[in-house]
Amino acid sequence: MRTFLLSLFFLSVSLGAISSTPSHDEPLQTQHETTSHQEEEFNAGNMIIDHIVDSHDWHIATFGHTHFTIPLPIILIDEGKLIVFSSAKFHHETQSYKGYKIETDRKAGKGKIVKVVPGTMETDKTASRPIDLSITKTVVGIFFNLIVLLLIFFQVAKSYKRNAGHAPKGLQSLLEPLILFVRDDIAEPSIGKHYKKFMPFLLTLFFFIFFSNLIGIFPFFPGGANVTGNIAVTMVLAVFTFLITTVIANRSYWLHIFNPPGVPWWLKFPFPLLPLIELMGVFIKPFVLMVRLFANMTAGHIIVLGFVSLIFIFANMSPLLGYAVSPVSILFSVFISLLELLVAFIQAYVFTMLSALYFGMATEEHEHAHESAH
Repeated sequence: MRTFLLSLFFLSVSLGAISSTPSHDEPLQTQHETTSHQEEEFNAGNMIIDHIVDSHDWHIATFGHTHFTIPLPIILIDEGKLIVFSSAKFHHETQSYKGYKIETDRKAGKGKIVKVVPGTMETDKTASRPIDLSITKTVVGIFFNLIVLLLIFFQVAKSYKRNAGHAPKGLQSLLEPLILFVRDDIAEPSIGKHYKKFMPFLLTLFFFIFFSNLIGIFPFFPGGANVTGNIAVTMVLAVFTFLITTVIANRSYWLHIFNPPGVPWWLKFPFPLLPLIELMGVFIKPFVLMVRLFANMTAGHIIVLGFVSLIFIFANMSPLLGYAVSPVSILFSVFISLLELLVAFIQAYVFTMLSALYFGMATEEHEHAHESAH
């Protein structure tokens, strides 16, 4: 179970040592020297945010005061120069390298790469930020999901060729019901007779979101990347749906936006109230797609991590309280995790279905409008 593994991950740090976790704002070698002199309470908010936001390295585990991470490439374009180095040079965000650092102040944009004042660790507020093309945790997660999808569906395609006319086997039998579900229950009813040309996009959309959600639930490498919980990723998916809808839209679609038939003239002239509302809807629809997927997937991670954090919050009061709360916290976390498995499918279904509905609205021939005009 995901939550059981997640709980073991957190419980790998002894309950008695939680209140003496060193600050990450200090150099690594200083942490061991000052641990016995500094007391820092467990901050559930910081822990949750650090686990759901993107990062320039992939945190594997923490044992005591030792962090196991996979550094990722930093790729910057600054003043026309390409700068490439490993994120390990930043030493857990405590050092600068080549005049750059990872911002640690939330108000200034925590996690962004900024320039520093020469000879210090202070952010140079007068300098422009470099163009950041770094390979982050989310990007690695996207590439991993892409490789998984390609391997699976190339195998399924070969199975269809080998077993033509025979009952499906292996992965083919596992995925065929989902493929038929997207075709028969989403694409054809929503789009109509022209649904086949949209099937490649809708299948890609559905399985990318579905697999990203499932892999993101698993807390250990190479899982755990919150791909669909990153609003930049959901924005790109929504933009693709918006562009396709806009490009394929026929004359009837735009007529119903700018001159809706059957609407009183005083709602269209002299102030085009209804056409403005319809035009706003063209942009609101993909925006809703973007926010819905992002919010639902992020909320699930936050709730699970919140329940696990209760163990350490009570452990700060008393180790016995921490152990007493653990069973209740883990049971609730298991319930939310099982719910997340369902949400992983539902969100893929909803995003794909709404995209198909928008395509259907854009290509539908509104014959009733022509009859009314006649």
